[in-house]
Amino acid sequence: MLKYRLSIPFIAFSFMASCQSASITEEPLESVLQENLEAPPPTTGEDVFAPDYWDDAELVWSDEFDGTELSQENWKFETGNNGWGNNELQNYQNEGNVEVSNGTLKIIAKKENVDGSMYTSARLNSKKEFTFGKIEIRAKIPEDKGKGIWPALWMLGNNINSVGWPACGEIDIMEYVSYSPNEVHFTIHSTANNHVKGTQITSGPVPLETIEEEFHTYGVLWTDKYMKFYIDTEDNIKLNFLRPNISNSDNWPFSKPFYFLMNIAIGGNWGGLEGVDDSIFPAVMEVDYVRVYQK
Repeated sequence: MLKYRLSIPFIAFSFMASCQSASITEEPLESVLQENLEAPPPTTGEDVFAPDYWDDAELVWSDEFDGTELSQENWKFETGNNGWGNNELQNYQNEGNVEVSNGTLKIIAKKENVDGSMYTSARLNSKKEFTFGKIEIRAKIPEDKGKGIWPALWMLGNNINSVGWPACGEIDIMEYVSYSPNEVHFTIHSTANNHVKGTQITSGPVPLETIEEEFHTYGVLWTDKYMKFYIDTEDNIKLNFLRPNISNSDNWPFSKPFYFLMNIAIGGNWGGLEGVDDSIFPAVMEVDYVRVYQK
């Protein structure tokens, strides 16, 4: 999470948290591939491009956010006010900024001074990790009241502590910046393709007129051959990223476990491009469920 983007809407690519701004350039194939290629993963014998491939996928994990408490088995807090690589302004807290009620999780960004930060929010990481599947998160973005917030639903590779970002890989299932209402973004980051280089793979801004008023399902169909990002239904694809024909850990770090992150950032290199309107707080993102289906 946290990036400027190379706008490449709804294109299938055959090449190829949060972070900083960069000039936008597109690198040729040769410049993003490494000589040391990895062996391809074993095939299952199934055609992942078949129209009915996902029909028999089964629910293997979910959080429906029933009850009145966040599941400590499913989630942990990531805390602090270190800017998170994007010059963000919030101090992530482990209490006071999350509520579970009436069947939804509420992540709440507030205007309050804690340890030198003028704002507080929450950043949740899943304890579960997944490789491939149909990923769906149903959520409603905070009410459109002004500039300065940056909600995100995303995933990071579980080897981030050993290889760092962007080598771990990043899958942005949904990003939104409140200075640009009625739009959503889907993005992929890797060593070869990331916002620092200006080579990130992104949908660009996708119009969604009811993003602040209604719940929508943000989904990813993820196999060892592709990632397809959609809104509400599987046939409403907004970004289609194919695994490069010649792939390695630099351009396809996506055949290993990833974990979920959910947060509201405040300000920062992207979310704060047009400043922060203090009248918008508290700002609440609601999450109805997170679900993982696998074959």
